[in-house]
Amino acid sequence: MTQPLWHPDAADVQRCHMQAFLERVRRECDPAVTGWPSLHRFSLEQPDVFWRLVWDDAGIRATTRGDRVTEGWPAMPGTRWFPDARLNFAENLLRNPDDRPAILFADEIGARQTWTRRQLFAEVARMAAGMRTAGVVPGDRVAGYLPNIPQTVIAMLAAASLGAVWSSCSPDFGVPGVLDRFGQIEPKLLFVADACHYAGRRFDCLARVRELVAALPSVEQVVVVPHVDDSPSLAGLERAVAWDDFAMAADDIGFASLPFDHPLYILYSSGTTGAPKCIVHGAGGTLLQHAKELRLHTDLGDGDRMLYFTTCGWMMWNWLVSALAVDAAVVLYDGSPFHPDGSVLWDLVDEFGVTVLGASAKWIAACEKAGLTPRTSHDLDTLRTLLSTGSPLLPASFDYVYRDVKADIQLSSISGGTDIVSCFAPGNPLLPVYRGELQGPGLGMQVEIRNPQGEVVIDETGELTCALPFPSMPVGFWNDPGGHRYHAAYFDTFPGVWSHGDYARMTPRGGLVIEGRSDATLNPGGVRIGTAEIYRRVDTIDEVLESVCVGQETGDDTRVVLFVRLREGVRLDDDLRRRIRDTIRAQVSPRHVPAVIAQVPDIPRTVSGKITELAVREVIHGRDVGNTTALANPDALAAFRDRAELAG
Repeated sequence: MTQPLWHPDAADVQRCHMQAFLERVRRECDPAVTGWPSLHRFSLEQPDVFWRLVWDDAGIRATTRGDRVTEGWPAMPGTRWFPDARLNFAENLLRNPDDRPAILFADEIGARQTWTRRQLFAEVARMAAGMRTAGVVPGDRVAGYLPNIPQTVIAMLAAASLGAVWSSCSPDFGVPGVLDRFGQIEPKLLFVADACHYAGRRFDCLARVRELVAALPSVEQVVVVPHVDDSPSLAGLERAVAWDDFAMAADDIGFASLPFDHPLYILYSSGTTGAPKCIVHGAGGTLLQHAKELRLHTDLGDGDRMLYFTTCGWMMWNWLVSALAVDAAVVLYDGSPFHPDGSVLWDLVDEFGVTVLGASAKWIAACEKAGLTPRTSHDLDTLRTLLSTGSPLLPASFDYVYRDVKADIQLSSISGGTDIVSCFAPGNPLLPVYRGELQGPGLGMQVEIRNPQGEVVIDETGELTCALPFPSMPVGFWNDPGGHRYHAAYFDTFPGVWSHGDYARMTPRGGLVIEGRSDATLNPGGVRIGTAEIYRRVDTIDEVLESVCVGQETGDDTRVVLFVRLREGVRLDDDLRRRIRDTIRAQVSPRHVPAVIAQVPDIPRTVSGKITELAVREVIHGRDVGNTTALANPDALAAFRDRAELAG
């Protein structure tokens, strides 16, 4: 029997919010709920009771909740949540304005700020008053082209307080990529920063903004945040006003009372195969789902401080900010996590007393490759949970964390996505952590793995699906009359069941292993595996910094092609190729040994940092990549084009 790497001790279980919630369910609703399996089953079998309890546990504030929890259950899509409720998202994040810290901010050039909950409320009030004076009304779009700074949170909360819809892109998006997104939603206001720093370099944002404004006629005002310069020049920037000049004096915030499914956010698909889909998320569903995941699954509450390394173009930013709704403080970091060295985030844990740290799986792997040992170089006394997402966390990274970071830490590899602005598989303070596994599905989420015939399977790889509705399903797609594109995106594969596009396996004990995106799986000889199977072996080879694996069509079959980025000064020779092939042959299967292994200087990734196998696959087949503006480094594709070893 495989032994867990971490197991919650009895004292921690008794202290955590999840256990208190379980005991309340047992006491008030069902005496048969005695542990995690029965609690999860209860959340699926009694959705109205369960989600009402989540609402109460989180202390959600509303003008009215109403008696009905669901309407149309279990239609998917089609179920409505709390159809009689009226609430405001921002009011719930700005509750209890006192002197406790709300936002702790740091950037890579040494800036530090602390915003109390009282100060945050006051600044949101000023900004909301400015928006109201500018004519912003419910349903208007307010966009942010901003780094991860406090003013981004403030602008979002001000917009939400009025019922406007917030959408953001980070400054690492080029002008075409921003226009692909904001051009579809026609924002009334655009918030921008004067400049930002990344990896030791200063980037002027206003030069790009001038191009954006010229191409976005819907924008009535551009509000400039003086992030780097105290008084940035607005010369030549049409319709521009400085942050303080836009804000208005205000003593309070007149929170708009809105329906539960009133649009709150517009997020975007990666857009690597065409124009990004504009995914609309509702205020109530986002709030309720985030409250469940942050309070129960992440065990956040008053006194906690959560740092998630993210940009404002990734849904983890939206998830992080919701920690304010459970009385935790959020730690924002703007800059590179590797400048001046790879210890930046570990430094911030000690400096700010971070209790929950989140980052991408690639960052954890990079820390190991860099030889970092935070266990000996840092205190990390406050840190109790490390979250990882963005791509599957390699089993070797689990080993690294428990060996070189902290032995008594809960390492939760979590999985969800932009599509649901939340998680199918969050962390869980009641469950052990096993090497290479996510701890399991979240409460209220009937996660199932289906084979191509639609049958639910255990310990077999297949499509990750969800068989019951959940509150954070999108309200819809922007400009999608009749919801046809929305339906096609998630419900065409298995009618009436959400198909997420991930290839995964449910273990017999209920854990999950994510094998990669289902549209990027490998299928040589008809034997299908996820690319994560390759990465988790190849990326343990010391010379390999990272890799991308795709299938190349060859007549009636597909052959596996592996591209590797190696350490500086290392060349791909026959010996290294042999060791890579031997590793895959022994640890994956002989059928999936790459026919071609080639070296590249860089690997293309989206602006949110995810490796894009689809773009590589299109290039090696001589096909056009649908939308290179979705890539952070589109020039990297050149190294994959017209490779001699792929000919024939």
